[in-house]
Amino acid sequence: MSASEAAQALTAILQTQYLRYIIIGSWAIGLLATVGWVEAIVWFIGTIGAGAVRGKFEKSMAGRVDAGWGLLFPAVATITTAAWATAPLMAWFSGHPFGQILAVSLLISGYVLVFAQLRSSPKQAIVISSPYTAVALAIAVSLWGGPMFWPFLGIMPFTAAGMFVLVTMTMLREERIKAFQEHQAHLIEELEAARDKADAANQAKSNFLGVISHELRTPMNGVLGAAQLLAATRLEPTQREYLSIIRNSGDNLLSLLNDILDMTKIEAGKMTFEIIDVSLDDLHRRVTGPFVAQAEAKGLEFRSTFIGETPAVVRGDPLRVCQVIQNLLSNAVKFTEEGLIDYRIESTRINDKRVAFAFSVTDSGAGIAEADLERLFQPFTQADASSTRKFGGTGLGLTIARRMANIMGGDITVTSKVGEGSTFTLVVEAEVVEWSAVTEAEAIDAEVGDGECLNVLVVEDHPVNRMILEAWLGSAGHSTATAENGQIAVDMAGQQRFDLIIMDVNMPVMDGLSATRLIRAKGVNAETPIAVLSASARTEDHQAGLDAGADAYLNKPIDFAALAQLMQTVRGGRASLRTAAEMGETAAAA
Repeated sequence: MSASEAAQALTAILQTQYLRYIIIGSWAIGLLATVGWVEAIVWFIGTIGAGAVRGKFEKSMAGRVDAGWGLLFPAVATITTAAWATAPLMAWFSGHPFGQILAVSLLISGYVLVFAQLRSSPKQAIVISSPYTAVALAIAVSLWGGPMFWPFLGIMPFTAAGMFVLVTMTMLREERIKAFQEHQAHLIEELEAARDKADAANQAKSNFLGVISHELRTPMNGVLGAAQLLAATRLEPTQREYLSIIRNSGDNLLSLLNDILDMTKIEAGKMTFEIIDVSLDDLHRRVTGPFVAQAEAKGLEFRSTFIGETPAVVRGDPLRVCQVIQNLLSNAVKFTEEGLIDYRIESTRINDKRVAFAFSVTDSGAGIAEADLERLFQPFTQADASSTRKFGGTGLGLTIARRMANIMGGDITVTSKVGEGSTFTLVVEAEVVEWSAVTEAEAIDAEVGDGECLNVLVVEDHPVNRMILEAWLGSAGHSTATAENGQIAVDMAGQQRFDLIIMDVNMPVMDGLSATRLIRAKGVNAETPIAVLSASARTEDHQAGLDAGADAYLNKPIDFAALAQLMQTVRGGRASLRTAAEMGETAAAA
């Protein structure tokens, strides 16, 4: 008998050990009517005691059966079964008219109990039920030569057949259960392997996009930066037209890159949202500012309307809300040749701390057919395939906008009539901070004084980017020093005091984050404002720069307007730079 079989048998008995006391009680009642109450009580107490000892032994054996104790368990179980087997023996020789009938019933019941408990271990059941076999043999010997001998023996095959069917059916059922469990375990392993592969693929895709983001934005910084510098020089009309094409193409390429990165982050569940106080007036200016001029340039009327009780300040992510609404406005201006762009903000007060917004954009364009509305929000899809060639774009804008709205707990709906125009509506709720506008504190004036120049250290490994930054800073009257990697920057910062350090992140020899930490550790520039220059659009990468000790960050390609605003706050020190970043006055909030 193997240890594993003993373990299975012991587990089965432990699961039903409390039921045995009910059976003992019922057997004692049967004996009470045949052998007398004294003998019945003695048998009851003795069997209960044996059962208690056996139960304690089985619990202590539960963790030791597989360690070589497998033979001890059936021996103890067989001894305690012998106490049970005395019941049919007592009933048979009691002399009561019903005693022999009760003895046969108890004998068959005892076999059934043992084999039912140990149905998965028939060898164990045969051994442990041996006391009942001994009682059956004793009864058969007592009947030898009498008329009841052969009828009694006839019961034995009947009982054995019943036990055989019970064991066989149980083993077949448990084999099926085991096969199902093995199949289920195999499926779980396959699912886990598929999940691990998917996680690895997502991680690889995230890493790949991070590298691609840097590698694409770095040369684009050179292209767009050089275009901005070239725009400030004297150019012929034809040259200025070509320059405009370069800038527009670069801006479009940057927009496409951002769309693909946003879509990938949404699918990977890594799109981050910040919750800050947002002024509705500031949000409105930020949303509509670029599109009023675009609409006027196309001869379109741009109308803005506030409806309902509009709060002054709410909590939310202004960057993401702007991104969604500006996508709707951009499409409206792009696909409308004449007429009106109507932008409405309808506010519905839910309670003192909650408001529902419906930002709707209505145009007087060509409209969208009902059949096309169903696929309007699918990735890489436009209502009219020919519009991709005419207007450009990946077809990701509305998909990203709707998914962002869903993440913020809202949605985007659309109604349209062909030939009359379309209305896109962003519905979202927000927490209210202030219903009425409060007087803003006077801003601290920390601008660089007229004629006052700053000493700036530019740390950038790309020579074109260094040249562009040097040229722009020089044209503004500032003096510059340059370093092509972090190690050179640390050495220079240890010898010379600077008013501002512009630090690229990804560089050979030593990266910008490591260099920033070393500069912050000691030296004359430990408290010098540092702005990290990142080619990554991911919020977590920006936060890593701030955690390393930087005070602001600038995205590549560099927006010189944002850099100019940053320069105006440098004289206020690191605290001023960080405050400006938190208020959205620097490129860090852009």
